[in-house]
Amino acid sequence: MDKDYEKINPPIFGVIGICGIVGNLAARVLLDHGFQVIGSDLHSNEHCQHLYTLDDYNIQLYLSDHPQEFFKSSTYLIPPPSLSKNSDTFLKIMESSASILEVDELVNCIKPEKPVICITGTNGKTTTTQLLKHISRVSGLKTVEHGFKSLQGNVDYIPPLQSRLNGDVAVLETGTGGIVGDLKFTVEKCQPSCGIITNINPDHLSEDTDFFKYARIKGELLDELQNKKVVINSDDPTVWGLLEKVGYQGEVITFGVEDHPSRISSKVCWCGKELLLGETISGVGYYRCSCGLVRPQPHYRATNIKSNSFILHTPQDNYQVEMGIIGLHNVYNALASIAVALEFLHIPLEDVLKGVKTFKGVQGRFEYLKPFKDKDIIVDYAHNPAGVETILQELKKIYSNVAVVITISSESGTAGDIEILEKTIELADFIIPASFYSHQAAKKYMSIEQILTTDVDPTQFREGTLGATSDQVLAGLEKAIECNVDVIVCIGEAAIKYKDQINDYLSKK
Repeated sequence: MDKDYEKINPPIFGVIGICGIVGNLAARVLLDHGFQVIGSDLHSNEHCQHLYTLDDYNIQLYLSDHPQEFFKSSTYLIPPPSLSKNSDTFLKIMESSASILEVDELVNCIKPEKPVICITGTNGKTTTTQLLKHISRVSGLKTVEHGFKSLQGNVDYIPPLQSRLNGDVAVLETGTGGIVGDLKFTVEKCQPSCGIITNINPDHLSEDTDFFKYARIKGELLDELQNKKVVINSDDPTVWGLLEKVGYQGEVITFGVEDHPSRISSKVCWCGKELLLGETISGVGYYRCSCGLVRPQPHYRATNIKSNSFILHTPQDNYQVEMGIIGLHNVYNALASIAVALEFLHIPLEDVLKGVKTFKGVQGRFEYLKPFKDKDIIVDYAHNPAGVETILQELKKIYSNVAVVITISSESGTAGDIEILEKTIELADFIIPASFYSHQAAKKYMSIEQILTTDVDPTQFREGTLGATSDQVLAGLEKAIECNVDVIVCIGEAAIKYKDQINDYLSKK
């Protein structure tokens, strides 16, 4: 560490709020680096939510209180960033003889000392992150994990602290809430040496948010990677044009596919004109703008694409790749992971190909549940228009007839809910709106025969980001089972949250 801590023998770091996410991670970072740590929290043992993450550590805990013994024993006190300066706890800190060590200062003092890869984009971040981690583990590398159950952990202090835990490589999903500076806040503390941008689509935006402002926020990753290395999806005109927009100076490695476009659409170019887009998946594909922006030949590209295989073209040679997951969107995820594994982590090709083949996906992403009466049942976290469109396009390549149960409450508001429904109408054979807002969006389309309703009173549909209750999800599934289809896909956060209830329902039928 940069500070002269070694002059104090031995320093004891007192972490306040040890049951919170930031305090928990800060304590484990210090413990992983050989420091003595004690922790306190007002929560009791029974209500300390993440206590299990400390099972393998030797740490003295003071729970249900912040006793004087804790303050007297600490050489340095680390308060959570959220602690009010007017609180009783902060007053105790000021009255103690210990020095205050802010979390920001801790992050500055302890360096990651390992390769750090930050991954951002609108879609595909989670799968790309997990696939690259899997490839790394196959090659014998230890990946750092934050260890919190049921927590994505891609914002604020979680990725920076996670990167400083013990391990050989840090592969970090880094998200943004669409606010200028929030990705920068996270990424600059991660100190990345490489990054991935999967794509940029207007799917997480509210109706009044400027798309290019959002894209520029994603570009905050490029700002931090100046003179370093970035792997980008060059099939996305927004991503490819972003490099020039931010004046990126560093090594650029591109990935893309050569496949028949699923449709001709358009996307606004950085110059302000609409460019025609021969879409492979939503928002990406073949493009050329009169301003000079044109799709480059990717360094890593896929041809001869099947549902779970493709030919990989690299700067060195061509290889047959088999995936443990299916879908063109996952070919993109695989290309990004392969490029970083080979170009940056220098993992042997044999291990890379083995990792791609043995990766079985992320829970809740294209996840098959119990089949029922010759119908495959799938749940997927798709929760924005591009994600929904991509999943349904892939399903239509595999199945003749598809029923969709929509459990989504779009982050983009009414416009997002309507766009999700319209894309579903275009691609699905039967649609059952199960969430409050999907039902609201469906009101103007009720004359369309493929839209079916359940017996649940729509006025009782719960509002909020989750979208639907378990009863509403199961009612939607029951209606879908009545349809003459080969597959039923339940999409949205509620579908994932209640997948155990879905399995139980199918087992009892």
